[in-house]
Amino acid sequence: MGTVVIVDGANVVGSVPDGWWRDRRGAAERLRDGLVPFAEEGIAGHPGPVEVVLVVEGRAKGVGPVPGVRVEEAPGSGDDRVVELVREYAGRPAVVVTADRGLRERVEALGAQVVGPRTVRRG
Repeated sequence: MGTVVIVDGANVVGSVPDGWWRDRRGAAERLRDGLVPFAEEGIAGHPGPVEVVLVVEGRAKGVGPVPGVRVEEAPGSGDDRVVELVREYAGRPAVVVTADRGLRERVEALGAQVVGPRTVRRG
């Protein structure tokens, strides 16, 4: 089984002060669309294809999937959903995209690799 890339949507969107707070759902959709190439290309030393999962929460809910990117709506905390997904994918290489130190510690303890938001924010 290949690598799964789990993206902490709120954290990655919030890493660039581009007015995302005015349209959280639109910002999440732009992020989702920007993740599509990684499904084929791979990420952080993991050649493609990889499975990409974008975790959204709060006002970003309602963002649909696109080919190459699955969207998971967190029923509560997005961080908790990311951790649950890492557990669900146990036995597969997992890369989590976040700058959240607390989340980093939680998922690294489960064996996931962590990369920062710049890894997936091009341009």
